[in-house]
Amino acid sequence: MLLKKVGFIYPANASYNCNKCGLCCGDTEKKTRHILLLESEASNISAQTGLPIKEFAEETDAKAPYVYEMKKPIDGKCFFLKDNQCTIYGQRPLICRFYPFELRFDQDKETYVFDFTLECPTIGEGKKLSRKDFEALFLLAKEKLG
Repeated sequence: MLLKKVGFIYPANASYNCNKCGLCCGDTEKKTRHILLLESEASNISAQTGLPIKEFAEETDAKAPYVYEMKKPIDGKCFFLKDNQCTIYGQRPLICRFYPFELRFDQDKETYVFDFTLECPTIGEGKKLSRKDFEALFLLAKEKLG
């Protein structure tokens, strides 16, 4: 998925402060979480942890360019979530870095749009996010996705 050379729209009054609740790292009663990985992310995690990819992820063709989905072996929680802490935080996938936000392309407006989920308990709390915050996420997506 190559990001087109267009701008983006972001929620101007969004605020967020992670409380490390781990909700985003696993399934809930209302939602099955799909922690998708790019091939490069899976390879990097494998190299950093010494684990073969097949131990922590399964191949998927669900949503290109993502080729793997993280396994959730205990109570529907991410393979790398231990004591409510991410054990690969420095190598966490793009999808994790974005949460509770996501980026989609709006064909009608010919621009990217940042959306967010209200399932996150700290959306609307903490620091008000600026255009610069969303620009950093957008640039990260461009870097990872091409």
